[in-house]
Amino acid sequence: MPVIRVREHVNPLSHKYQNPTPPPNWQGIYDDWQKPLSLDIGCGKGGYLLAIASKQPEWNFLGLEIREPLVDRAIAIQAELGLKNLHYLFCNVNVSLADLLPPGKIKQVTIQFPDPWFKRRQHKRRTVQPQLVEDLFPLLANGAQILLQSDIQPVAREMLRSFEQNPQFINLAGKGNFADQNVYPEHIMTEREEYAIAQGGSIYRAHLQLL
Repeated sequence: MPVIRVREHVNPLSHKYQNPTPPPNWQGIYDDWQKPLSLDIGCGKGGYLLAIASKQPEWNFLGLEIREPLVDRAIAIQAELGLKNLHYLFCNVNVSLADLLPPGKIKQVTIQFPDPWFKRRQHKRRTVQPQLVEDLFPLLANGAQILLQSDIQPVAREMLRSFEQNPQFINLAGKGNFADQNVYPEHIMTEREEYAIAQGGSIYRAHLQLL
């Protein structure tokens, strides 16, 4: 497959990303739509989902990504592998999430190494905003698990605070605390995670559960 040049960051507030992506026919996409759904917000190239969907056929997996060429490439690989429990969707999650899935459908959410947007004036471009948490809440099943990860501590801390502001989300490590490094027994590392560890960096994880 040819190499695709993709911008590392795109501004989610740009006009071109303000049209909501309509929900597809989920029953037609997945072999069994009744399986529990794991949602990966900002899935990038999709490698993490390819690996975990292969290992956990009892789950459905959905990756949302704002860079359309990455989504197209990930879908092509998924189709080659014949994984019927995995799908990728091009969308701006902060615009599309609220109407994308049925209420109570999502059993697990991962938000891993989102663009940090370091400058204070750019913080409004970060993925995890209070509105995102508000939009996500009604889509979650009882007991849904939330895993947040970043190699930038202030970003991880801000994501954690955004979820903890809703008292229905319980931090399983205690309020304000990051989770143990082995929070998921069958943890699969993303490319960013592997890179950060290879560079001697730290990974900050948060593990929450919806009451």
